[in-house]
Amino acid sequence: MSILIKHARLVNEGKQYEADVYIKDGLIDKIGANLHVIASHTLDARGLLLLPGVIDDQVHFREPGLTHKTDIRTASRAAVAGGMTSFMEMPNTNPQTLTQELLQAKYERAAQVSPANYSFYMGASNDNLEEVLKTNPQDVCGVKVFMGSSTGNMLVDNEVVLESIFREVPMLIATHCEKEELIRANTALYVAKYGDDIPVQYHPIIRNHEACYLSSSQAVALAQKHNTRLHILHISTAQELALFRNDIPMEQKRITAEACIHHLWFTDEDYERLGARIKWNPAVKTAADRAAIREAVKDGRIDVVATDHAPHTWEEKSNPYMRCPSGAPLVQHSLVAMLEMASQAIFSLEEVVQKMSHDPARCFRIEKRGYIREGYHADLVLVDPRSRWTVSKDNLLYKCGWSPLEGQEFGHQVRSTIVSGALAYHEGKIDDRVRGERMRFLGE
Repeated sequence: MSILIKHARLVNEGKQYEADVYIKDGLIDKIGANLHVIASHTLDARGLLLLPGVIDDQVHFREPGLTHKTDIRTASRAAVAGGMTSFMEMPNTNPQTLTQELLQAKYERAAQVSPANYSFYMGASNDNLEEVLKTNPQDVCGVKVFMGSSTGNMLVDNEVVLESIFREVPMLIATHCEKEELIRANTALYVAKYGDDIPVQYHPIIRNHEACYLSSSQAVALAQKHNTRLHILHISTAQELALFRNDIPMEQKRITAEACIHHLWFTDEDYERLGARIKWNPAVKTAADRAAIREAVKDGRIDVVATDHAPHTWEEKSNPYMRCPSGAPLVQHSLVAMLEMASQAIFSLEEVVQKMSHDPARCFRIEKRGYIREGYHADLVLVDPRSRWTVSKDNLLYKCGWSPLEGQEFGHQVRSTIVSGALAYHEGKIDDRVRGERMRFLGE
């Protein structure tokens, strides 16, 4: 397949300019004005923005074992409809991805069904370090360590094992950081008062600022001690931002950080309106925390923006607090949410592209993705900046059938998503023949 995109407005590497883009054999072959080439598909992109495809470094697609919530096929279809061309998926499935065989099974499944490019994290536990060390750093995006428990209960709470992981693993370690002992103590206090049905507005008090900071600072201390390549996921507090630097290039950083859409969009004032729909771990916190995280995205202390896409069924989310799982679906709407914030002058278009495409590629050292450059994989998204539409159940592609953003109006709409040179999504339709590629990494 070859594709010629005509008269697009490119947003790439800190600049906006009009150009044509010619795609051939899965790669960006030429970028220039008034290209005259023969292509099997020509897309008239007048008035549209052409962006590098979104690279999401944290999703939970629930396969194997939890596919009543979502699965690799349906979640990746929703992703490409939202302008996401590549994802990195987490190990807290059933069974948990704790062996090389289970890791390879995920890659084989994605090759069969995913229209988006893919990679998977190897999971760490209290007793699989030997298996983790078999992992080839160029074959996976990293190793996931739960320093706080969440869905799947993969908590690594053995201090000796934790020290060994940070000392011995020769690749990026991505951490979920919340102090488990503090959360358990806080939970016990509220269970004593409310029983099973704790009001959800207490979620950010139970999983509070201190729990996040104590765990994140422990991870940073371990990484500094052992010169570990550490990436802390879903930063949710202003306090944690002091742990990160913006005075050196990302390529020189040994410690990086991620912010998620929900911590950039919602605040604790939204619990009254949305209840458990916005129950995440770590919790959505105050407006002051949100403002601080937004500023850290802009000034480079936060390196990437992702989703932590983590669906559950509506029945599961309707349970009382103690039996209501944390997480919500976001991959279909992460790009348009960030572009909406750009319309509100919270971010610039260039910053959106930097944090959702360029910097994930740099942070994870992904081979030839994340930019609109000749010779790079053609992972691109065309966005209409003049289209207003509203999220509703009628236009959701999530298997779980709901979104915390239902009723939200957006001013940008994804028109086309090109994955590894193939038109995966175009004008509301997904081409189910398209298959993404396994991402490759340059290693540390």
